[in-house]
Amino acid sequence: MHSLWVEKYRPETLDQVVGQVGVVDSLRAYAASGSIPHLLFAGPAGTGKTTCAIALAKQLYGETWRDNFEELNASDERGIDVVRGKIKNFARTAPLGEASFKIIFLDEADSLTPDAQSALRRTMERYARICRFILSCNYSSKIIDPIQSRCAVFRFSPIDREDMRCHLSRVAQREGLEITGDGMEALLYIARGDLRKALNALQTSATLSQTIDADSVYCTTATARPEEAQQVMEVALRGNFLEARALLDKMLIDYGLSGEDVIKGMHSALFDLPIPEKAKADIVEKMGEAEFRMVEGSNERIQIEALLAHLAMAGRAR
Repeated sequence: MHSLWVEKYRPETLDQVVGQVGVVDSLRAYAASGSIPHLLFAGPAGTGKTTCAIALAKQLYGETWRDNFEELNASDERGIDVVRGKIKNFARTAPLGEASFKIIFLDEADSLTPDAQSALRRTMERYARICRFILSCNYSSKIIDPIQSRCAVFRFSPIDREDMRCHLSRVAQREGLEITGDGMEALLYIARGDLRKALNALQTSATLSQTIDADSVYCTTATARPEEAQQVMEVALRGNFLEARALLDKMLIDYGLSGEDVIKGMHSALFDLPIPEKAKADIVEKMGEAEFRMVEGSNERIQIEALLAHLAMAGRAR
């Protein structure tokens, strides 16, 4: 078994980055000029933020990129001490070789406390001549305005299905795997624009068989099949609460899915149901309530059964 395919197939240059055409074009221009401002990468997980930062450093520094590139994860140490200590110490030292500046890549920067971000703002300002910061986050709203105003902000979107399909096919070919049509659709359904998740699912499925089909993908990723989630709702909407509850038991017990997995599957399948739009809006509201209660610690089974009971009562009322 190789090391994680996410690392094994990480692009070496910006030209190899999957998707994010507008972002890559801008970063390529920065690399050509030999200089960058402070950067803020914002967007969902698995869309290429870390990959772009590393590829940019490799194009700026060449073979010596590791000497002038420091990667830190803010979720490991999120307080003010890490800014005053580790980050400041690296930022204040001169770049090595012929480089005019170094790069600190701060992943999950939205995990930093407000005090830590305030300290980081001053560090970014003070050492801007010899150090550039690339901040990565899922939610840019959690980054204080003074930091955002000091950065060029790039927003990453979920990876396009066709781009993801091409990359997964390329990886499968190099690994000697065959992905069936339904297997590819299952990978794309599970990933929902997250290429890292798709690669991990592909690697896990490859431990079972060299042929990747939908059964192996859903089995190894503990994901509700869209047709099964849809069936649960259709049965409930016909007023058959006990039958819907039996199908739910199969998903929770036989497949080992969590309550949140079931809710996500039902949410994805909801919009294919042949019911009025107003009914769909009402169901989404109830799903949101159930999901919130589960996140807050409520019993998963009770919350999902309450949702099914609501669907059954709505179905009988129609």
